[in-house]
Amino acid sequence: MSKFPLAFCLIFSTLLALSLGGCVQRAEEEVVVYAALDKEFSEPILKEFQEKTGIKFVPKFDVESNKTVGLTTEIIQTADQPRADVFWNNEILHTLRLKKLGLLDTYPCPGAKHYPGLFRSTDGEWFGFAARARVLIINTDLLPDPSQRPSSIHDLVDPKWKGNCGIAKPLFGTTATQAAVMFSQWGEEKAQSFFTAAKDNANIESGNKQVALNVAAGRYAWGITDTDDAIIEVDDGRPVMMIFPDQADDQTGTLLIPNTLCLIKNGPNRDNAQRLVDFLLTAHVEDQLAVGRSAQFPLSSQAKEKSRSQPDDLKVMKVDFEAAAEQWDSSSKFLAELFR
Repeated sequence: MSKFPLAFCLIFSTLLALSLGGCVQRAEEEVVVYAALDKEFSEPILKEFQEKTGIKFVPKFDVESNKTVGLTTEIIQTADQPRADVFWNNEILHTLRLKKLGLLDTYPCPGAKHYPGLFRSTDGEWFGFAARARVLIINTDLLPDPSQRPSSIHDLVDPKWKGNCGIAKPLFGTTATQAAVMFSQWGEEKAQSFFTAAKDNANIESGNKQVALNVAAGRYAWGITDTDDAIIEVDDGRPVMMIFPDQADDQTGTLLIPNTLCLIKNGPNRDNAQRLVDFLLTAHVEDQLAVGRSAQFPLSSQAKEKSRSQPDDLKVMKVDFEAAAEQWDSSSKFLAELFR
């Protein structure tokens, strides 16, 4: 009998064992994170997790204006063989779409008890933290008189601001979430009327950042954006300020939209995914995001820091986010046709 087949078999078996062993080892040491929060804000926190735990994070960042939609679509398309373990979304609407499709796993995260019920699911399928507010960004050179400045999202459709205000296309990100909330709370007829008027009255931009940049450049007087985009223009010395809308007693308050965390059902690294969620859903991480450049709003009762953009007496809108997500399938068809 030739010795070659035996030697070949031994070598092949050794290589196969090493290969399989290597795969197991990599799986044990990593967690795959889909992150819609801007890389400059999320990556340093993920690196800290890696340094403290020894678990390698494998990120997929998406930098397009419709990035949340892109990552959500990929999770849906790979549902039979999930690649992601954790979805760190920078809004909530599409997280709830994934829940509706049965693609999220439940996890009784111990740290969730420190967060308001408004911003987390009762069954442990998603957790909200580090919120942004939907605000009016005002060019103070163009609107120096406080009495002449807008104070409500309804001002977007006031004819006196025609061509001099702006909003992002309400098909992606936080603008889509705000639209879903409006359809849910106002009803279809009133919300459709609002967005039809807004399309005619306002400048429609590709994203919230573009709204903030155009207001800061004086191309129009004000617009609706998020606090993280607005505070960057303030910090850079532009002639802008933020107004938190709808604060009067008879108004609904300002919409807060949290970042969300969720575990993808049948993700390949369940244990490490739980450890990452445990790490992210802490006052420590919220404090970092609050004092950082994005100035996010901590939601944990244990947080020590406060967002630089957060007023003391903010009236927050009460929202049933899951009801808003249920409304999205029908409202998005109308908005897609209107803003195509």
